[in-house]
Amino acid sequence: MSGIMIAAPKSGSGKTILTCGLLALLKRKGLNPTAFKCGPDYIDGLFHQKVLGVGSGQLDLFFEDPKQMKNRFSRYSFGSFAVVEGAMGYFDGLGGVSLKASAWDVASTLDLPVFLVVDAYGASLSLAAQIQGFLDFDTGAEEMEERENRKNAAKVPGRSNAGKGRNNQIAGIIFNRMAPGMYGSLKAVVEGRLHVPVVGWVPRLDFLKVDSRHLGLVLPEEIEGLKEQMDKLAGCLEQSLDLGQIVKVGKRGETGKGDAGSSLTSAASYGAPRNICLEVREAKTCSRQFRLGVAMDEAFCFYYRENLEAMEAAGANLVFFSPIHDQILPSGLGGLLLGGGYPENYARELWENSSMRRAVAEAAAAGMPIHGECGGYLYLLEELEGADGCSYPMAGVFKGKGRPVGRSRRFGYITVTCSRKLPFLEEGGSIKGHEFHYWDCVCDEGEYVMTAVKPVGGRSWPCMRTVGRTVAGFPHLYYGSCPQWTQRFANQCIEYSRIQEVAGT
Repeated sequence: MSGIMIAAPKSGSGKTILTCGLLALLKRKGLNPTAFKCGPDYIDGLFHQKVLGVGSGQLDLFFEDPKQMKNRFSRYSFGSFAVVEGAMGYFDGLGGVSLKASAWDVASTLDLPVFLVVDAYGASLSLAAQIQGFLDFDTGAEEMEERENRKNAAKVPGRSNAGKGRNNQIAGIIFNRMAPGMYGSLKAVVEGRLHVPVVGWVPRLDFLKVDSRHLGLVLPEEIEGLKEQMDKLAGCLEQSLDLGQIVKVGKRGETGKGDAGSSLTSAASYGAPRNICLEVREAKTCSRQFRLGVAMDEAFCFYYRENLEAMEAAGANLVFFSPIHDQILPSGLGGLLLGGGYPENYARELWENSSMRRAVAEAAAAGMPIHGECGGYLYLLEELEGADGCSYPMAGVFKGKGRPVGRSRRFGYITVTCSRKLPFLEEGGSIKGHEFHYWDCVCDEGEYVMTAVKPVGGRSWPCMRTVGRTVAGFPHLYYGSCPQWTQRFANQCIEYSRIQEVAGT
């Protein structure tokens, strides 16, 4: 397999835009790129999807173990040139004090060469000092023999031999927002002093109009002419990046072999849904046993690709629908997924579609299995205060009102454990996930049925509510971390479907 990682010293360095431009350029050159994102992030993957027309996989060493990640990465990237976008700063892991689950951890586990994107705006020679710090940072992961080899051997092609850094995986530097007249001289300084290749630069580009909000970048559908912007960016990168060197380094570990027969597609944005079929080692076929409704539109679009594929492997036929635009639920559903997104930005439109709100409430009352997370949970409440400051009735499955609470108090990875038997999990069962939200709902603590615990520091809080077969809350759950959750959810959906068939509804 072949591939690279695009990482940076910190968020806001331009990783996502550069990654999208590079994906567009690789696609233009016929190199069949596929995309991945490190960490618990939905929005960057949507940008990858907008450029490629296929989904973006998630790589996360908190949610899964190294063996699982390696196997899945091999399947997803077979026959492609993989571009992995890092998360936050390159060495930022659990709790902000650990390398675990950092972009570096992923790159090291998959042995991916890394191109570090350094924001050059407002600096010159100081950039070399910053780069040296990343090259010299001691991850403590290198064996004594490898250190001796590094000391005595010639420079390894595509890898840095600079300083004392151990196993940093950094194969090259890309400068972002750099003045054209500065590139040549600074490239010579970095390569001469630090012995790491500088493979290109990106100037300040006035045509890029990509804004941010509290969860990161705005959604791709909110950016007028995004595809055209990315195509234009690809043209710029074709002139300013040494694409041949990047591809050569990325192909250094290519074996030409993989899990033959793997064929993966992914959910598209609402309006052009695609079938998703997961090829798994344990099952050669994917038997469809029930129809699973998946909310997918402007308000609800945050889903782990792996979650949807896990549901398919458990027998789901995914049926995409829009709580904004569709008047009723699709027919014959055995269950519902109401994912995250920005329902607060479309609260009025969701309220105006009273027939859909009523249909969801009636499905919940009838015992349909439903999982709502974050934005989906807000939709299931009695009321939601929109971004416009007005309050609107929602589906009313749970009591309470969703309202803005300012900066998120719950951020990052969590393990969620249930205090009693739930529709999709036995008492004491746990599943991993993450929280990040600026809207909240105050309710009696006795209504919560699970507890979220941070992996570093042990801070905890109650979460998740249930009514009938509806389980919802602010955590975004990763189904692969708890196969029991996926199978029980699927079994409940199959049971509900059969009951409905017998009843003739």
